Amino acid sequence: MDASTSGTPSIQYHNIPDQPVPAPTSPSFNRQTRHCFGEATPGEFPLSANPSIVLHVLTGCNLDPQDLAKLEATCTFFRQPAHFAPDHELCLSELAALDMCQKRAIFKPMNLEKRHDLKLRCGGSWKLVLRFLLAGETCSRREKSQAIAGPGHSVAVTSKGSVYTFGSNSSGQLGHGTTEEESRPRIIRSLAGIRIIHAAAGAGRTMLISDSGQVYAFGKDSFGEAEYGVQGSQQVNTPRIVESLKDIFVVQAAIGNFFTAVLSREGRVYTFSWGSENKLGHHTEPTDLEPRPLLGALENIPVVQIVAGYCYLLALACQPTGMSVYSVGCGLGGKLGHGTKTDEKQPRLIEQFQTLNLQPMVVAAGAWHAAVVGTDGRVCTWGWGRYGCLGHGNEDCDSVPKVVESLSNVKAVHVATGDYTTFVVSNDGDVYSFGCGESSSLGHNTADVDAQGNQHAKILSPKLVTSLKQINERVVQISLTNSIYWNAHTFALTESGKLYAFGAGDKGQLGVELVSNQTERPTPERVEIDLS
Repeated sequence: MDASTSGTPSIQYHNIPDQPVPAPTSPSFNRQTRHCFGEATPGEFPLSANPSIVLHVLTGCNLDPQDLAKLEATCTFFRQPAHFAPDHELCLSELAALDMCQKRAIFKPMNLEKRHDLKLRCGGSWKLVLRFLLAGETCSRREKSQAIAGPGHSVAVTSKGSVYTFGSNSSGQLGHGTTEEESRPRIIRSLAGIRIIHAAAGAGRTMLISDSGQVYAFGKDSFGEAEYGVQGSQQVNTPRIVESLKDIFVVQAAIGNFFTAVLSREGRVYTFSWGSENKLGHHTEPTDLEPRPLLGALENIPVVQIVAGYCYLLALACQPTGMSVYSVGCGLGGKLGHGTKTDEKQPRLIEQFQTLNLQPMVVAAGAWHAAVVGTDGRVCTWGWGRYGCLGHGNEDCDSVPKVVESLSNVKAVHVATGDYTTFVVSNDGDVYSFGCGESSSLGHNTADVDAQGNQHAKILSPKLVTSLKQINERVVQISLTNSIYWNAHTFALTESGKLYAFGAGDKGQLGVELVSNQTERPTPERVEIDLS
């Protein structure tokens, strides 16, 4: 776009604001009749009559803001939207953003009223709406293949939306109509014709979300306390639509030990149960199946990702000023990130990221600690530091986010946390892990034996998982068990859709065959399933 390359003088533009486009006026001359589209009426020059051609060039060629400014200042003939009614109040960059929004799967089915409401909720700009949509896709692998290492059972979703489950099935959480364990991935045939875009797994239950926003749940029919206390009256062993969520277009779910949370298409958070003491901003009973909106600071702020720890919830919010993280629930160990260990009854902004000048991109909630990846590739951790799961070279607790300095030469793009365990994926596909390596879930194939004969590979600082590097595949996602009651296992998903598993496999949750008397797999082994 530099005019100097063609020998013509370069025109400099500085700080050109978005200008409203005035409504076109009737020309004072008579246009020549041309049949550009085979119609017997006067036509326009095809490029100006079809601005989507221009918009696709602009949005598909990685043009920088200076290029857009030059085009916007010099080209007025294509300032019309292509796939929607003309809006002459929109500038070129807004039109391009709206055009790209309409290509996103969760935006397409929205009517005009819902689109307008989303625009206002995001800050009144289509560019902010586009950022909101893209941020959600980035941090949750929405509509992409994914693997979930749940407590004793596993879920794998293909890029086409088919679902495979395997492992423990005592409550019907595999969804096959039985309570028998499965040691190999088995497709859920009752979901034929339904495209699943997201999955979540908790102790004894599974939740799936379709591309139409419907939520399917099976296993324990309680959304509340997972291991102890009041449970539902029955077990559901095939996917069943959650009736109380039918009027909410859901895009993500998170299952904690005492509660369940879902995220709507518009970025609103709803929770079930664990509100008897207002710990999640509302008052309910443990067996309450009605979704309750998460009140407080996030009522009018769109959220792009939710993650659940043992007894707390983190939310990644998208605001006009940038991305931010809010926390709510139990503050034991400092895992809420506010510099204290007190509980928070309603969502509270974690202010430390502003001090660190870090824009959060992905957030992860372990049982007792949490982590964030910033847009600049830095990794922050906080909470209970037992076994070195914070990666700071010690086992201290940190009640505010702290940058993992030993990863200063690594540009991270993904982070996953479990029960005192953390994994980080770099932009070139390398994987680092640290924390508790019980059940060989760190992938290092080393362990120290304590006086009781238990194996605990205590890795206090990030260590490259060489066993994953040896597979010669670029890793894009890590999932590990996030439960204090189950032996942990880990999945590594590659860019080509291959799935590798290691860690505990006593219930068949690895999806690979173990030799006689073997209960865990110390190094990654390929799971015979193609998720691409």
